[in-house]
Amino acid sequence: MTRRFLLCLLLASVWLPTRAAASSHLPTPEERARYPWLSASVPVRTLEATFPPPAGYTRLEVAPDTFAAWLRGLPLRPPGTPVQDFQGGGILAGTDGRLAAVAELDVGTADLQQCADSILRLHAEWLWATNQKARIAYRFTSGHLASWSAYAAGDRPRISGSKVTWERKAPASSTRATFRAYLDLVFTYAGTLSLQAEKNRPGREDVRPGDFFVTGGSPGHTVLVLDVAQDVKGRRIALIGQGFTPAQDFHVLSPGRQGPWFSLEDPEVATPFWKPFPWTSLRRFAAPAK
Repeated sequence: MTRRFLLCLLLASVWLPTRAAASSHLPTPEERARYPWLSASVPVRTLEATFPPPAGYTRLEVAPDTFAAWLRGLPLRPPGTPVQDFQGGGILAGTDGRLAAVAELDVGTADLQQCADSILRLHAEWLWATNQKARIAYRFTSGHLASWSAYAAGDRPRISGSKVTWERKAPASSTRATFRAYLDLVFTYAGTLSLQAEKNRPGREDVRPGDFFVTGGSPGHTVLVLDVAQDVKGRRIALIGQGFTPAQDFHVLSPGRQGPWFSLEDPEVATPFWKPFPWTSLRRFAAPAK
């Protein structure tokens, strides 16, 4: 038997009994502050409570208020929730073996919040919730920077082919509605090529929650590392999530019967809906400048 198969058997034997560990609850005031899109009346469960690491593994230590720590509290919908697209159409049944959970995160009403956009959305929401709004800025595929601060001040892009200029065209506004409009703009002109261009490229020995694997292109794809755990021998496993095309619910993936944790011990990281990602495709958002 291969090393990978043995690891899968081990994960299956120690994880399956704990799957129902977390129950849904109405968001607390603290959770609504950390995840400001949440409704007070919609029950959620947290990623961390829903998916404890298998026996013998412990979660990596992460600093408070980091993107990694924020992702561990990511609100999830109740068990059995299906994945739907932006029009309410079915993508994955709640019983699909490749699906571990669905995030409680709105998709919008247009075909915009796809794979790369879902990761940009989560990263921007973390910066918003942790009072780092001035640091919200992402590059279009063309390389031009789109900052929330400029957009909130009223700047809007004039786009002609690959040329982008900004003009003060709108009243200043820093509301949530304006923020969502800004994100839709980013989703329109950014994508997997934008994420692939991120210069921070950690090695496999340093992979952490908030990193992502990306293959740029049309089509391209990207998946987000939501959590990482490690055993005493240094072997690492991860929770991995994705959005996809068409725009659809962000969801936590499962490699199969062994539960939601993916091995990080192979030369490539295989996920259910895309070709395996080589470790050279691992990226990390640059740390916000202080």
